[in-house]
Order: sequence, then structure tokens, then C-alpha cells
Amino acid sequence: MFKRTHNCGDLRSSEVDNKVILNGWVNKVRLHGQVVFIDLRDRYGKTQIVFDADDYKGEFEEIKKISMEDVLSVKGLVRPRIKSAINPNLSTGKIEVIVSEFIMLNESAPLPFMLDNRENAEEDLRLKYRYLELRMEELQNNLLIRHGAYQATRNYLSENQFVEVETPILMKSTPEGARDYLVPSRVHRGKFYALPQSPQIYKQILMISGYDRYFQIVKCFRDEDLRADRQPEFTQIDIEMSFVDEEDIFSYMEGLTRHIFETVSKINLPDSFPRITYQEAMEIYGSDKPDLRYGLKLVDLKHYTDVSDFKAFSTVERVKGIIVNDGVKYSRKMIDELTDFIKKYKAKGLAWMKLKDSSFDGGISKFFSVELQEKMQNELDIENGDILFMVGDDSKIVLNALGHLRIEIAKREDLINKNKYCPIWVTEFPMFEYDDENDRYVAMHHPFTAPRIEDINLLDTEPSRALSRGYDLTMNGYEIAGGSIRIHSTEVQEKVFSLLGFSKKEAVDKFGFLVEALTYGAPPHGGIAFGFDRLVMLLAGTENIRDVIAFPKTTSAASLMDESPSSVSNFQLNELGITIKENK
Repeated sequence: MFKRTHNCGDLRSSEVDNKVILNGWVNKVRLHGQVVFIDLRDRYGKTQIVFDADDYKGEFEEIKKISMEDVLSVKGLVRPRIKSAINPNLSTGKIEVIVSEFIMLNESAPLPFMLDNRENAEEDLRLKYRYLELRMEELQNNLLIRHGAYQATRNYLSENQFVEVETPILMKSTPEGARDYLVPSRVHRGKFYALPQSPQIYKQILMISGYDRYFQIVKCFRDEDLRADRQPEFTQIDIEMSFVDEEDIFSYMEGLTRHIFETVSKINLPDSFPRITYQEAMEIYGSDKPDLRYGLKLVDLKHYTDVSDFKAFSTVERVKGIIVNDGVKYSRKMIDELTDFIKKYKAKGLAWMKLKDSSFDGGISKFFSVELQEKMQNELDIENGDILFMVGDDSKIVLNALGHLRIEIAKREDLINKNKYCPIWVTEFPMFEYDDENDRYVAMHHPFTAPRIEDINLLDTEPSRALSRGYDLTMNGYEIAGGSIRIHSTEVQEKVFSLLGFSKKEAVDKFGFLVEALTYGAPPHGGIAFGFDRLVMLLAGTENIRDVIAFPKTTSAASLMDESPSSVSNFQLNELGITIKENK
């Protein structure tokens, strides 16, 4: 191998007539008789190299055997391209390198798919050969964005007196919502470690230990049903602070978010992020992670439908709707498609009517008097050409169905500006939600979230009404961070455990070390965790979280490249005292 003098993205016109050495992969080969043009690529860019039979002293027939993704080391002379051959899309597009010598460092096997277009291969095939897909410019750029976000995070937090502390990866299994990944102990036979779902308990203990500003960029693990934007192992920016309230956390975290976006992608976010309560978010947007890049706000319709002749809505708990501008173009087929869409979210149907010539038409319009129609037009600001979609059911179904319908319509209407970033805080989450299936309360955030001071008494009387000091930072329809002010009172923490169905013994078994630590002078504290992968996904402008992770898993939590999870030998199992039970 020749020792490279330049990267493949370095050379400019100022280097003309200089001798250079480049190393890289063959990106493209173009044979023109006695002249061979090759685009040589590394992670810094591409350079056109030229083998000319009149100038090249080696065996020219060997040049013709060079193929895609071969690894080359070349010596040559930089010369300017002729004007007609200049490539304005390349940073090196004004020059080329006339090769005098080359070494074939490694020949590539025939490729399972072409690397010039990701869409020409199924994702499963690309994941199997992830090392090839990672050579593509798009993914290389994504990982550079990820790297930049790492550095921006560390710089901002370090400059603001946060201390980076590593917490254990092998820890006690504690119920935090999702299933744990368990690790059997060989030394302590029959006992298990858990991989952390988050460093939550440890970072609270660090606050009790006096480290008033902590952060960690940390791997977390959750054995849960996966979606396109979830992975079984993921990365968090984990943060905790002492002697703070919500305002302190909002201020620092807005600063961090602005710093990351500006540093990495030159995106300027607002100086202050808007806020909305959980209840407001659900009522207006049908989602606790509202996308503010477009309107389509939900409107209340129950007081109109109750005085109409449309009796199907008379007995339901809620009726809400969405007004779509220029919706008269929606055909019956399109409306039927949307009806099928919302049925996936347990809605029984989708009512509608169109406003034409200042009068509602079609759908359920005949059940609404002229006077009622006029009232709705004026009060709801419905204009000619609009369509009004309506859903009636219990509150949870109505909000969930319309929240998803809002997103679907925004996509169909092309209302989403992909170059716009709209952060918003969602606050005052309920402390608990009721799990009908298991007949018990579950924590909306996690068991360590503090109730609002004014709602502490509700824990004894009406826990379902108690609101928390939990908050999420959302952007463009994604939750990018979630946190809360924590419980620092042993009494309150024990009460919350009790409401969640933990006996005193169970609470001690699972969380005893935290409960005990709280008795030794726990300061008021709170924190947040950013979903780092999701944050990078937004920065990179992709909707697939696997695009910003070097070696991701599939939605079935499998790695197609290294074929994990895999079986292990009986010898390994015997050492751990484990027997595999076969499925019948």
C-alpha cells in the first residue's frame, strides 16, 4: 500500500501538477477503449482517477479487470479537467488524477446489490449486508450527524457544570414499564442481572450522593413490542439535576436542544419553546406528541350534534371533528379509505359533510337544520369547499382516532414542511392511568415521578385525578425527551408504590436501596432523558430510526448481519444452570 497524501475529497485546482497518493474503494468504472475512468471513494468524498494507455506504464489489461468496490492504492498526477468534463456536483469535480502506479489492495466479491441506490434492494437484504450499506453516502452522512450530536451534547453539558458518570450495565431487575433483558449469573447460580431500561434509579442516587448535575450518553435496553421508530437497544442522553424545578430544567434543556440543532445542522430553533398541558394536547391535537407544522386542530361538535336529528351521536360521550380546507375534492372512495383507516383505532365510523355554496351537502348533512348549519359555519369558521369529518364515541377512542386521522390527512394534503422544526413542551401528565385488563393503576411516566404539590392530597382521595410534574419535549410529532421532577420524600414514594399495587415487601424487594437512600437527606431533584437515536433521526431528515444507527435490529429484534439472537451450546447452558423448555 502507498501511504496516502490526500483523502478522496481533498483535491482542488490548487493541487494541479502535484503528485498525490489516494486510497479508497472503486465507486464506478467507465471503460472508453484505451482510457479507463474510475471514481475512487472514501468517507471524505470521491475523486476521478484516469488510466490512460498512452501514459500508464504497467499492464493495461489488468486495469480493465478492476470492478466495483475493489480497494485500490494509486499514485498519480493531478490535472485539470477539460471544461466540458467538469462535475459541479463533486467538490473535486474540477480535477482528475492521471494514475502512474496502482496496487490492488483487495478485490471485492460480486455485490449482492448495487450501492448507488438504496431503494434497489429490500431492507432485509441491506441489513444482512449492513457493512456494504454503510458505505453509501446517505448513511455515512447520518453517522457523521450522529457523531456531531455526541460532541455538541458533551460540550454543552460540560460547559454547564454537568458531570459525566457511567452507571452499571448489569443491574437489579426493577419493573419500569417494559420487560427486562435478563442476564444469568454463573457465579450466583439461579440469579439474574437485568440490562438497564434506563439509569433512572442510579441517577437519582447520584443526586442523593451530592452530584448535583449529572449526564450520561448511555445504552438502554427494553424487551418490548417494536415499532419502526423503536429498537431493543437504544441510546439516551440521560440528565439529572438537584435543587431545581421545572423552569430550570426547561431552560437548560432548551439550550441543549438549540445548541445541538445549530451546531450539527445549522438549524435555528426558537429562543423559548411553547408549552401545552397534556389535556390541551389531547383535546386540540389528539396526541401527546403534537406536530405543530400544520393546523387541522380538533373541534368540539357534541353541542351541535345533540340538537341535530342525527341520533347516532346522541348517546356517545364525545363528538369531535376536523375541518379540511378544499375538502370537497374528497370522493366517496377516498372517504371510505379514511373510514377504514380510523377503524384501526376502534372508531365505529367516520361521519362527514361538505360545505358547498354556503350549505352543507352529502354525508349526514340532511340531519342538520339550516339554522344549525349557519351556526356551525360561523362559529367553526368553515368555508366553502371545506369538508368536516366527525367521530363520536367515548373520549379516549375519539381523541386517538382523530389524532391519527389528523396525521393521515396532513400527509395526503402535503401539509408537512420537512424543513420546519416545531418543538413544544407537554406538561402536567396524569400521575396514573387505569389498566382495565389488570384492574390496577399504572404510572403514566414512571413510579418516581412527583405529583403536583397541589395534588398530593388527591393520592389519598382521588388518585385518578392527580396530575404529575412530568413533562415531555416533542418535535414534529415525535417525543424526543421525557422527564419529571422526582419524588424525594420517602412517604410520598411509598404511597405511590402502594397505589401501583406494590406491597411493602414487594417495594422493598424491588426498590429497597432507593427507598433507603431517600431517608438519608435526598435533595429535591428532577431530570430528563433524550431519545438520542430519535433526535438524530430528526436531524438527518429520515423517518426510519435504523438509518441513524450503525448496526440496528429489525422490528423483530433480530440482527440479520450477525444472526443474533442465536442458540448457545449445552455446555454454556449447563454452566448457568439453565434448561431450555421446548415449545409444544
